Amino acid sequence: MTFSDLHLRPELAQTATDLGYLEPTPIQAGLIPVLLDGRDAIGQARTGTGKTAAFALPLLQKLAEHDDRGTIRALVLCPTRELAVQVSSAVYTYGEALDVRTLPIYGGQPYHKQIRRIRRGVDVVVATPGRLVDLLNRQAIDLSAVETVVLDEADEMLSMGFADDLEAILQATPETRQTALLSATLPKRIQKISATYLRDPETVAVAEGDRTAEDVEQTAFLVYGRDKLNALVRLIETDDVTSALAFVRTREATARLAADLSGLGYAAEPISGELSQAQRTAVLARFKKQQVRILVGTDVAARGLDIDHVSHVFNVDLPVDAEAYVHRVGRTGRAGREGTAYSLVDPRERGLLHRVERAAQREIPFAELPSVEDVEAARVERLVAAVAENIEHPPVEDRKVILDLVSAGEDPMRIAAAALAVARKARHEMPIEPIAEVNEGRGGGRHQNRSRSHHSDREHAGGRSQGGGRSAHEDGFVRLALDAGRDIGIRPGQVVSALARTADIPGKALGKILIEDRCTLVDVPQPLVDAVLAQSGDYRFGKRLARIEVA
Repeated sequence: MTFSDLHLRPELAQTATDLGYLEPTPIQAGLIPVLLDGRDAIGQARTGTGKTAAFALPLLQKLAEHDDRGTIRALVLCPTRELAVQVSSAVYTYGEALDVRTLPIYGGQPYHKQIRRIRRGVDVVVATPGRLVDLLNRQAIDLSAVETVVLDEADEMLSMGFADDLEAILQATPETRQTALLSATLPKRIQKISATYLRDPETVAVAEGDRTAEDVEQTAFLVYGRDKLNALVRLIETDDVTSALAFVRTREATARLAADLSGLGYAAEPISGELSQAQRTAVLARFKKQQVRILVGTDVAARGLDIDHVSHVFNVDLPVDAEAYVHRVGRTGRAGREGTAYSLVDPRERGLLHRVERAAQREIPFAELPSVEDVEAARVERLVAAVAENIEHPPVEDRKVILDLVSAGEDPMRIAAAALAVARKARHEMPIEPIAEVNEGRGGGRHQNRSRSHHSDREHAGGRSQGGGRSAHEDGFVRLALDAGRDIGIRPGQVVSALARTADIPGKALGKILIEDRCTLVDVPQPLVDAVLAQSGDYRFGKRLARIEVA
């Protein structure tokens, strides 16, 4: 089956082909015909199965049926700003040939910029529920002309406490709209929403596929965060890295790491969500031509990449969302090739690694980093290989230089040694920097924690456990304290909702919660701590605003 067989417009089918999608995935093959028919639908599929194209292509085709543009006629709701940016970028890419205007709306951006952009005219809005409700309350956005609504990762939006916001948004759209609900799971809360807001929906469910490719070698290395660049260099030097994706958490980190690698002589460039489409296309073209050896990006910026020749994936920072690891690893080992995925794990990130292992459904073993001697040996081996390639047919002018030196009485062995020394110097090889040894638990501590299921500590309905002392938390987590507790009737689900909505973080990333009389302790993944602390004083529980600090 091809995308043309699904009765998509030629421009959309061609775009899918140009992006390297040879045939529809199961969720695409099942969902696209239903949505093109104008019916409401429920799509059950994991992230990474192609569900964005499954709803975006029919949505775009419906928009193309009318000439009027600039009115919001399609709305996609996403649980997080990262996903909103990712989906907006994908919709823009798929609909570029149709001149569709797309706008991501999420918290953290100035209101006036979003409102100005809305007034200039938008066809598709991709939004997080909280910010969209804020704009509705300000009467700054009109959803009365919306024809299509997509609830992407609906189960996650509910777990983050967006149920009321979803209802408010859906009530602001016409009852005649077409609605698609995408979810990895279909709990009772999803079924309730579908019964209320979807009209006789057709359910398209696809079985879970392999979480990570079996032919991708996956290895972790325990290293302090300050030594991650040096560790990355050793891995690049000792492996046959023809082209690689290096993942970090923030846009600022992409620019910094790419600059550091370039300064060390490696052809590296950042790929950022801030790049224009033309700039992004140019960077990818250089990467595909292998003019750029290492592409540094975040999960958001790397979404939509479809490159077959990636030999390595480097997780310089482990993802907070363990599902993102599966997507990262899936970018190597394609088209029948073998692939390699290396993860650099700070001791504080071992809790994140456990999550990653559960998402990947496989154990990711630790290994020793290459030593300085290993790097030197690899460099010599590459030099010898380069010499061997040219030894049969050396350039005539080089042969004359050697003969002249031999005629002058120089020993051939000394000539060869001197030539190799000059060649090595010409390669501008940088010194190999030392890396501090991690003394704690290079395996023992990790395996002691393996039996602890983070998810088993959670309440079935999305809450968290009440156990543990003030200092007890998993590796990779920081315990924070809210200045509100049983005194105002706080429940675990409210804590998850408040932190997820206000700090714009995934609710499922949070760890244990301990509610005391006048405070609440909550374990937050170390990479998300700054985002949570930055919103201190803004966490609302009823009429009460709460502050948060490190416990």
